[in-house]
Amino acid sequence: MILLKDVQSLGKKETIVNVSNGYARNMLLPKKLGIEATPKNLHDLKMQKAHDTKLAREMLETAREFGYRISKSEITILVKVGEGGRVFGSISAKKIAEAAKEQLGFELDKKKLQMDGPIKELGTETVSVKLHPQVTAQLKVHVKEV
Repeated sequence: MILLKDVQSLGKKETIVNVSNGYARNMLLPKKLGIEATPKNLHDLKMQKAHDTKLAREMLETAREFGYRISKSEITILVKVGEGGRVFGSISAKKIAEAAKEQLGFELDKKKLQMDGPIKELGTETVSVKLHPQVTAQLKVHVKEV
């Protein structure tokens, strides 16, 4: 049998397992958890895995290219400053994502921005952007007085 979904006692999706005829006929086939391991189904599984590998490679390459563009970019955020150079409020990941969209045209998910906390000082900060499990880019954020 080829598993179509993860089955706790048998294995992960797209693995080939040996089960008794009764278990396959009464459990796996009616619940659409598996299909018979015929030569055609095995070939389809092989082609699906090749397609998935190709898509993953393309996504990684796209993330690397976008990461390179982000690394070469800088954004500037203007804030009001009080007495002694203290910033009113703070710059959050949401503000950085909005500024990147306005200034650079980059759609960044605020959840992908990795910050220790909000930025509360004037100057330049480097913010990590997690684009892919294997790709992290660095975006320079300049915080300046209005």
